[in-house]
Order: sequence, then structure tokens, then C-alpha cells
Amino acid sequence: MNFTKIERSAWPREEYFNHYFSQVPCTYSGTFKLDITRLRQSGQKLYPAMLYDLSTVVNRHQEFRMALNEAGEPGYYDVVHPCYTIFHKETETFSNLWTAYTPDYAAFCAAYEQDMANYGNNPGMMARPDTPANTFPVSMIPWASFEGFNLNLQNGCDYLPPIFTMGRFYEENGRVLLPLAVQVHHAVCDGFHLCRLVNELQELLNG
Repeated sequence: MNFTKIERSAWPREEYFNHYFSQVPCTYSGTFKLDITRLRQSGQKLYPAMLYDLSTVVNRHQEFRMALNEAGEPGYYDVVHPCYTIFHKETETFSNLWTAYTPDYAAFCAAYEQDMANYGNNPGMMARPDTPANTFPVSMIPWASFEGFNLNLQNGCDYLPPIFTMGRFYEENGRVLLPLAVQVHHAVCDGFHLCRLVNELQELLNG
């Protein structure tokens, strides 16, 4: 895990970062309908496949690997990993797990299955210990679809990584659609960057 501090004097985004981080702190969210028809037809497991695709697109772009170091200075990790929720039916609670990202799809899915076997039954919020700093959160609420979703974070304006929430997929006009909400920090991510991420994610899902 390597963290590269931004050279602020040469950063094209410096003015925008100052505006949306300090002057007018601003996070925002968007909700999108992903076409997962091909994924469902392939027989692949939905959750690990989506975790892999999200991680692949997130790791392509510096703006989605941004964070603050201990001194509060912005920078970016060379790689980030998904930290995702799993549900415990018995207690109606959830836990967080994380799986190290690798560009090898089969290796990632195998690591996911191993992490589920090792930690999936552990109670508490952090089922797998030692969550690294270079993670981004993903959750899924498969009990209902939604057309809008946002998080209200009291201290969210210090949090730079993207936050992903998936809902229940459904069929419409012969296609299988999955709602995806993405919350980002405007200091590091504009609408252009968010739309590029979603469009590239859909390209991956199209195969």
C-alpha cells in the first residue's frame, strides 16, 4: 500500500478542492440503473462480480483512490480494496468484510469465497480484523429496489473515498436492472468523473 501526497502547487484541481473542501464543503450522490442482464445470464454470483467490477473501475482513476493522510493532506493510494457488508439473518445485523483487490477475476472471487468462509459468520461490525486504510465501502440492500438513495454523514466532508450502495435487481422490458447509488466528495470528484465511472462500469457489465 503506497500513499502519494498531492503536490498542491502543481495540482490542476487545487482551486476546486479548496472550494468544495473548505469554503463550501460538499458531498453529493447519484442513483443509476445498471443493466446486469448479461451478468445474470452468465450464472456468476452477483455480489462478488459487482465487487470486482466496482473495484476495477475505481482503481482506474485517481479521484476515486483519494484520501487524507494523518496530517489532513490529500493524496491517493496506488490501489484500493472493497470493504463490503454481509447480513446476519439470525440477529438482523450486518458485518463488514474486506477482500484484497486483484485484476485477476478468478483470483478475486476465490479470495472473496475464502474471506466469507473465514469471517462470514463472525458477529460485530468488523467481522474481518485489520481493515486497511485503503478501502472503499460497498453495501447491498437486496430487499427492495430504489430510485434514490443518499447517506447523511455528520463528518462526511472529511471523507474522500466513494461510497456504493446497491439495491434489489428487477426485470424491465426484458432487461435485468440493478439500482446503484454512489456518494462522492465534490472536492475530488465532479459530475464528469462520476458519469465516467458509471459508464465504464456498464461497459464491463456488457462484456
